[in-house]
Amino acid sequence: MMLDGLTLHQLLCFEAVVTEGGFQPAADRLLRSQPTVSASVKNLEAQLGLSLLDRSGYRVTLTAEGRSFYERTRVFLHELRRLRDHATQLAMGEESELRVVIGDLCPLPQTLALLRRFFDGCPATRLHLHFEAITGPWERLFDGEADLILHHIEASDQRLESIPLYAVGLVPVVAPDFLKFPISPAITPEQMRDYVQCVIRDTARRPDNRRDYFTLEGARRWTVSDQLMKRELILQGMGWGHMPDYLVGDDLREGRLKSIAGRHFTGGRAEIVAARRRDVPHGPIAQRLWQYIADEARAPQSRS
Repeated sequence: MMLDGLTLHQLLCFEAVVTEGGFQPAADRLLRSQPTVSASVKNLEAQLGLSLLDRSGYRVTLTAEGRSFYERTRVFLHELRRLRDHATQLAMGEESELRVVIGDLCPLPQTLALLRRFFDGCPATRLHLHFEAITGPWERLFDGEADLILHHIEASDQRLESIPLYAVGLVPVVAPDFLKFPISPAITPEQMRDYVQCVIRDTARRPDNRRDYFTLEGARRWTVSDQLMKRELILQGMGWGHMPDYLVGDDLREGRLKSIAGRHFTGGRAEIVAARRRDVPHGPIAQRLWQYIADEARAPQSRS
């Protein structure tokens, strides 16, 4: 591809050298040889009549002209990638299937109703719906096995774009007669260590992806596959644990469960979002679903 004598390959090599911090790392990223990358950047400088890189130090750095040119190059390459992704979307046509993962903290009635209303209008697109827990939804998304997840994410993760949906409170609860001492906000971890803690089983397949939330170090644990099973075990006095507020609100009001939230067990809050990857193309149905969720999320009734 020629740009008035410049080539896309030259610009890609230049951008890679800057972002990777050297010619060899850039060559490794681009799957090219180091001499090829070096020659491309030198040719670029010769055609521009500019010195873009200062090679006098241990690491190459940008010159003043190079810094200005790099900023424009970065914007151009970003727009070019967006154009390529858009072309890919146009070539895809309407998808015959979409893969959506619902996380373990999602309120199912609202979430499934949201999806049903959309897919009622897309009879030609098959919905593959999966339920995953803890870090399982993230793993599915980054492994390319999901088009969309409905779960909590790391807000700082720039690989993802998201739409806020629900705020879910997490409350540490026990059955009324579960503990051998009075329930109070002063309960300590040492007091709870002899009692079984009920936790959700992380469905991530790779151990290095798994995480623990609200687990008490040294306590015995029973693992379950979903929040409804966890709630039932806690109601039966078979363990204690943190539960979504929408599942145990009635139990707390009617005395079937007791909160042990206090200074040591503070509970928590999870922001449930619709999330998808920024770095992959999304077909027309996926785009329509994304816009539909965004529109629904802005409607007051969607948060009830």
